[in-house]
Amino acid sequence: MGIFYGLRTLVFYVLLGLSAFIWCSISLLIAPFLSFPVRYRFINVYWCRFAVGLAKYLLGLDYRVTGVENIPSERCVILAKHQSTWETFFLSAYFQPLSQVLKKELLRVPFFGWAMAMLKPIAINRDNPKQALKQLASQGAQRLEQNCWVLIFPEGTRIPVGEIGKFSRGGAALAVNAGLPVLPIAHNAGMFWPKVGWRKKPGTIDVVIGAAMYAEGEGPRAIAELNQRAFAWIAQAQHDIGALDAKVLAEIITP
Repeated sequence: MGIFYGLRTLVFYVLLGLSAFIWCSISLLIAPFLSFPVRYRFINVYWCRFAVGLAKYLLGLDYRVTGVENIPSERCVILAKHQSTWETFFLSAYFQPLSQVLKKELLRVPFFGWAMAMLKPIAINRDNPKQALKQLASQGAQRLEQNCWVLIFPEGTRIPVGEIGKFSRGGAALAVNAGLPVLPIAHNAGMFWPKVGWRKKPGTIDVVIGAAMYAEGEGPRAIAELNQRAFAWIAQAQHDIGALDAKVLAEIITP
């Protein structure tokens, strides 16, 4: 069974890589002539849905979403847990159009990065945190004004299941300065699509969307409070779906 599933995982990666090359090549020829909303759907939504569907039917990696009623009608800042690659595919297709904060090095990847560059990402230099925060503030505000969701993984990198990283305040600051809420999202994708290793596990990923959170006031204190509130909610939700250790949660909620 292990060998058979390992072969299916290998086939999954081959098909995913081949599809990315073909779709990005087509997108580079067609997408520049499309309006941004149509371009986003053409490049990102269709291929990301294919990736999520491929994982579902080839690897048995299904998902269920709760809290859909919490999604506000206005575009806002999404603060999501980061455990794997799966959530980048899923969230990019679920919320559209969406501008994602990512490493600028990704835009240098042939074909894939070139296509991504046409989707108005916020490509930051992680080696220069101060400049990255300024870029997030200016470009993030522009994307929100352009009616885009802004997706931020506040931990900055993928964190293994059972753990949670410190949240950067950049996303909360962007929301407060724009007068918009943050939308917290928890999930346990890392239990089936782990950060380390290439093998996947069949199962059902739980995606939990929390209620939109608004700042209580303005300025640095309001930003810090909103960021901490989103952090606490995501931590509790992660624990509830079995993706955060009880000891870690206890350390977070203990004064």
